[in-house]
Amino acid sequence: MKFIGFNFNKINIEKNSTNFKDLKIKTNINISEIKEIKSNFLKSNEELINIQFTYNINYNPKIAKIELSGNVILADKPKIIKEVLKKWEDKKMEEEFKINLFNIILRKSNLKAMQLEDEMNLPLHISLPFLKKESK
Repeated sequence: MKFIGFNFNKINIEKNSTNFKDLKIKTNINISEIKEIKSNFLKSNEELINIQFTYNINYNPKIAKIELSGNVILADKPKIIKEVLKKWEDKKMEEEFKINLFNIILRKSNLKAMQLEDEMNLPLHISLPFLKKESK
């Protein structure tokens, strides 16, 4: 599948506490809708689908919450698009499609979440590389 577009519709962050004792961070991706897009955008024999998602990061116990919602637009051959839509009727996705989709969502959403975490003085939900002195 070809990645065509990505946008956020909702960005929400709430910080309820600065006490990070016993901090546990959990993330979740929810796909709420997959639908076909009728468009003359593509000149080839490809069709478009729009995927609505929500990406949540919860800082427990009730320290903070980040919610990012948006859309991913993908293009592929009509046969493949029809297979994705058929599976989605039962709220299912092929494993390879799901992995590729989630990687797109994670790549875009994690960057936005890290920016928000920095602005709100929250610990990052993923570890970044860092340097440390070599021990002798």
